Amino acid sequence: MSLELTWLGHSGFLLHGRSATVAIDPFLTGNPVAPFGADAVTCHAIAVTHGHDDHLGDTAAIAKRTGATVFGSWEICTYLGEQGVERTEPGNVGGKIAAPWGWVAFTPAFHSSSSGGRYLGQPMGVVVHLEGTTVYHCGDTGLFSDLKLMGELYRPDVAMIPIGDRFTMGAELATRAAEWIGAKVAIPIHYDTWPPIAQDVTRFAPKGVRVLVPKPGARVALPHG
Repeated sequence: MSLELTWLGHSGFLLHGRSATVAIDPFLTGNPVAPFGADAVTCHAIAVTHGHDDHLGDTAAIAKRTGATVFGSWEICTYLGEQGVERTEPGNVGGKIAAPWGWVAFTPAFHSSSSGGRYLGQPMGVVVHLEGTTVYHCGDTGLFSDLKLMGELYRPDVAMIPIGDRFTMGAELATRAAEWIGAKVAIPIHYDTWPPIAQDVTRFAPKGVRVLVPKPGARVALPHG
């Protein structure tokens, strides 16, 4: 079985493998483009890039209902523990965390991270390795030259890159990021959820990289590593 992906709208995903299902930034409640509610999500693990509500989203509710292990910053894991989440794997930029189904690593991102005025650690990207496929979710970030280094270090098969502008890269800068990272497939994220981040997705056009634009709720196969 190759790795499959379901886009949850905005920046959220489910990665479906034979050994596990991993959610990334499962923001569904309050997400106008979410294909279904948080109660429909079943997963073994959740990776959270940062603490903003449109990324941390329904993590606590899903983790408590399913028993999923949450991977995130120390601050996010502490915050979720206060809400009754029992299984967490805190980490930070530069380290790799082993899991029964693969591994998770966190990367730099240039953004911010908080919820309700509470600081929730530095913002990060996340690399998930599952079923022999490596997926790099950039999180919310502006363009920075070490995105090229992240591509060299992790050699991702798939890169999820924000294109919404205003709070992250716009389509033109995201195009350069995709070329630097060098994944076989790039998926645009963090756009068209609300008017301030509306974008023409066709402007995201990296050379030598296949652009995949899934519909929210659609389940698609990803290239094997």
